[in-house]
Amino acid sequence: MNLAKLWLDNTRAIMDRIEATQTDAIRRAAEKMADSIEAGRWVHTFGCGHATIPVEEMYPRIGGFVGFHPMVELPLTFFTRITGEMGVHQFVFLERVEGYGVEIMKGYEFDPRDTMWIFSHSGINNVNIDVALEARKRGMTVIAYGSAEEAKGKQTRHSCGKTIFDLADIVVDTCAPAGDSSVPLKDHVDKVGPVSTMAFVTTVWMTVTTVAEILAGRGVKLFIHPSHNVPGDTTAKERLDAALAEYKRRVAGV
Repeated sequence: MNLAKLWLDNTRAIMDRIEATQTDAIRRAAEKMADSIEAGRWVHTFGCGHATIPVEEMYPRIGGFVGFHPMVELPLTFFTRITGEMGVHQFVFLERVEGYGVEIMKGYEFDPRDTMWIFSHSGINNVNIDVALEARKRGMTVIAYGSAEEAKGKQTRHSCGKTIFDLADIVVDTCAPAGDSSVPLKDHVDKVGPVSTMAFVTTVWMTVTTVAEILAGRGVKLFIHPSHNVPGDTTAKERLDAALAEYKRRVAGV
């Protein structure tokens, strides 16, 4: 069997399942996000480990636009040294430390008009749940993207007794398998070829493009990051500067 083809087939099947089952939920999430951005507020985005990839993918990014605020905690994402300082062992420990997310939330200013968008494949780890609980305390809408159906019946690691999907106001199921990797390998217990990142990125751009559509339909000007590598585009830098200026304006609370 061609394992590359099998991985592609698995990924396409997940994208098809997302389209068939999650479009309405994505629309509901996008409406809430559009409300926050139109109000001059933020959609805060958060994840741990590889679930920070969708956060980094959407903003700042060519084709992304101002209104999404990435919250990326370095010890929870930068573990590519593998061992030694900030390695995998430390990351696995930290994402399970209850109370760490509470401390993370102390570093930011929030508003009830904000939306908190959390990415978590399993939905059971403590930092994400801390962040969701703190966001709810502050009156924010909480939106969770992850393998929600596969998480049913899983035991949360948090003392609240709930998963991230139990706590969220809106849930979008990324339709990825619980074990993430999808391709069996001869003479091995573990599979290869994870699919959750592709599922996350698919749902991100389905959502962000829907938010853009909603806001443009309401007559809201979007500050979009342009490509600055297109020959002949003489105003790209000007448009990028305008987007960054708008971001700074919002950060300052002006």
